[in-house]
Amino acid sequence: MKTSKRRTSTGARRTTAAVALGAVLALTVTACGDDGSGGSGDAGAEGSGKGKIVFWDNNGGVRTEIWKQIIADFEKANPDIDVEYVGIPSTDYQSKVDTAIQGGGLPDVGGVNAAMLAGFAAQNALDPVDGRLAKSSLSGKMNKDMITSLRAAGGGDGKLYSVPTSANNGVLYYRTDLFKKAGLDAPTTWDKFYAAADKLTDTRKNAFGYTIRGGTGSIAQALDAMYGQSGITSFWDAGGKKTTVNDPRNVAALKKYAGLFKRVTPAADLNNDFTKMVAQWDSGTIGMLNHNLGSYQDHVKALGTEKFRGIPQPTLPDGKRVQVSNPTDGLGLFKTSKNKEAAWKFIEFASSREQNSRFNKTAGQVPSNNDAAKDAWIAEAEPTKLAAAALTDGSTTIVQLPYYLPDWNTISKADNEPNFQKVLNGDLSAKAFLDTMAGQLNTAQADWTTRNG
Repeated sequence: MKTSKRRTSTGARRTTAAVALGAVLALTVTACGDDGSGGSGDAGAEGSGKGKIVFWDNNGGVRTEIWKQIIADFEKANPDIDVEYVGIPSTDYQSKVDTAIQGGGLPDVGGVNAAMLAGFAAQNALDPVDGRLAKSSLSGKMNKDMITSLRAAGGGDGKLYSVPTSANNGVLYYRTDLFKKAGLDAPTTWDKFYAAADKLTDTRKNAFGYTIRGGTGSIAQALDAMYGQSGITSFWDAGGKKTTVNDPRNVAALKKYAGLFKRVTPAADLNNDFTKMVAQWDSGTIGMLNHNLGSYQDHVKALGTEKFRGIPQPTLPDGKRVQVSNPTDGLGLFKTSKNKEAAWKFIEFASSREQNSRFNKTAGQVPSNNDAAKDAWIAEAEPTKLAAAALTDGSTTIVQLPYYLPDWNTISKADNEPNFQKVLNGDLSAKAFLDTMAGQLNTAQADWTTRNG
């Protein structure tokens, strides 16, 4: 899956890539048909601006309904363009795109967030969109910070490869009914968080204080808890060569956090991705859940607005809050598209005020369109309102994750999610786990520095 621009992969990763290739061939052929698309070397074409385009949703199943509504409106406004929707679960998306880059069958448009952007750009799979954006109706209307985030994540060439759709933020959801019954204060500090996790746990009644993410996507949540408790505010040391991931303060924080597993959490958490974790919290008697703004509407549907709240991550005793960055999401134009004019029309339409607002209202996230960000629903969605305030009132320091590293997604997912499960089970120490990850990150950073100067 890696091009010569990326660091050498392990044999195990090559085996994984081969398995993924066989598994995805049927999907890519079905999704894109005989459109003549090749690998990443195919430059594509502008096309007629009419006909069929294929859109891959990077959060299929979760966002399928809202995307189908946006597509229906787009096709109504553009009757000469037909959009084929392909919903791919977030856990499978990167591997499917990587496989299609090598074997052909990429879509015209697809979800491309900051965490996966550098990897795709390094494989020459995306078209820069700076020029198109500057000449479009979106010019000057997109959130500058989100643009900057995606531009920085592109791998170092300064180009924009994805048009932002939304920004996310870490949220601590807690059951206000359970907290009230137990006489607990809101878990606004880490000390209160741990105290509540203990007091709300009664395994005999299948009641737990917390649910921890042990399955797919676990690393980002673990990093958030680590840096939040250690108070370390930079992912790299002063020289920018060595990561702070395995700083002793982070090791201690991870050890304490992982110690929650099975003591105040369900055993099923070991394999739970976010969809299973969210469903478990919504349907059970679990006190707290760390996720992000994206699951807010799921909680509203399951619990109403009276039984829970979503607040910014806990603070340290001095009121300081440290969080790791959440990847800005966006839409990318794939280089192999044979109908880039029509594909861009779809991106432009989906990013307009009305469509961007309705998408983010459903997702509970912060809109990328500045006009959409002024809509009334944001003030009515408490977690979104509080998250936006926390990011602008000076109370929060964001540790920027190295999305610009082409190997970031591989390191933070395939390489280390199984090891984090070993930490939860007590089969691997927090120090050994973080030392291994630090070594991989330092190598990736050195490779990136050599390539980019």
